[in-house]
Amino acid sequence: MEIAIEQNNSRNKIHPQKFALLVGCGSLLMMFSAFTSAYIVRQSGGNWLEFPLPQVFTYSTLTIILSSITLHGSYLSFKKGNEALYKGLLLATFFLGILFFVFQFQGWQALADMGVPFTLHPAGDFVYMISWVHAAHVLGGIAILAVAMIHAFGLKFKVTKKRTLRFNLSLTYWHFVDLLWVYLFLFLTLYR
Repeated sequence: MEIAIEQNNSRNKIHPQKFALLVGCGSLLMMFSAFTSAYIVRQSGGNWLEFPLPQVFTYSTLTIILSSITLHGSYLSFKKGNEALYKGLLLATFFLGILFFVFQFQGWQALADMGVPFTLHPAGDFVYMISWVHAAHVLGGIAILAVAMIHAFGLKFKVTKKRTLRFNLSLTYWHFVDLLWVYLFLFLTLYR
């Protein structure tokens, strides 16, 4: 009887690495909430430069959403043992992550081209800072995807508990940075 209760409790516990990742994501969420709150407070102070968010940021948003879909498909394919689809979608996600970063860079260039360079006005500076800090976290996600590809293409395909956990952690982080960017994009679009 005690063994059954003990086994049941262990199934309901969250893995320590997943818990640590969720705590980290929560911390990042608080940081970006502080950024957006500061944006609102500073905007209400007056002397705020009005400018449209460059269209290329919409492309980056669609790209990162698509990358979340491809990574989720890769994860499901991995769990089902479909090696070819798992590897193909993982590779697609990696390149979509890089494309997202390229679009972000083009967005920063477009801001500068429309007369909103960094350090000219707080409104533009907030857009740069928020998107730069987020892009740094996407670069971290791209590094995680690179490690996942090394495992996918360098190790013999095998669905194990350890590999499934590792992939799940990567997926959770990628979905988090995806949803975070969607929030930031909507925020920067609506609070112009």
